[in-house]
Amino acid sequence: MARSKFKSGKSEEYNYEEVLVGLHKELVYLQEWIKTQGLKVVIIFEGRDASGKGGTIKRITEPLNPRICKVVALGIPTEREKTQWYFQRYVAHLPAAGEMVLFDRSWYNRAGVEKVMGFCTDEEYNEFLRSCPDFERMLVRSDTIILKYWFSVSDEEQEKRFKSRIADPLKQWKFSPMDLVSRAKWLEYSKAKDDMFAHTDTKQVPWYTVNADNKKKARLNCISHILSQIPYEKMDFPTTKLPPLPKNTAYVRPPIKYQTFVPEKY
Repeated sequence: MARSKFKSGKSEEYNYEEVLVGLHKELVYLQEWIKTQGLKVVIIFEGRDASGKGGTIKRITEPLNPRICKVVALGIPTEREKTQWYFQRYVAHLPAAGEMVLFDRSWYNRAGVEKVMGFCTDEEYNEFLRSCPDFERMLVRSDTIILKYWFSVSDEEQEKRFKSRIADPLKQWKFSPMDLVSRAKWLEYSKAKDDMFAHTDTKQVPWYTVNADNKKKARLNCISHILSQIPYEKMDFPTTKLPPLPKNTAYVRPPIKYQTFVPEKY
């Protein structure tokens, strides 16, 4: 299989797989730095449906330890959660020292889908816009690193991806009735995003926009930017030497025929 290539904005040709491998190595160094230095890192991924957030998150987590790098993708709030302080269910998933949490959508649901679809009141929406910057600044003061990424995709590219999901049995699960509504409310979502940026794109916790019309470029650019935003040093891993297998002649293992094996169909 031929390796995929693309050209950067400077007309330089890159091999996607080779660049990704290099970034993966740096992510491992970053992970070890976060662990040993006791850093707390939150990375938020927002954007329109089919903008490529999930694919980028998968490429970030692929080489990492899931005990250190965790993904949070919350579903619809329960009736009990709806009565809580809005940020409460997200706070429960914030990182402890030595952890990095990736939010596949986050508390910004209130400024996006909840606002556009009428799932919150105007009072709740306006209160979110007032309190969100203070909430994030409070996290920063508690030594939490926050990075916020908005994946920007054109309406033409989104339509292309939606059609691909509908036609591909492996992607159909990604498509929901809400996606159809989001297409019909494209302008409303655009205004909601602009209002969200106007209130929450702060100096302490700015928004970073990722051009996501090209998925592979978006993944590489986002990972590269994350690495540039968290100062880290390359960690030297200790040399590992396998110990010899112990010899135990006193123990006789039962015959292998007593085990039930999975049929070898391949």
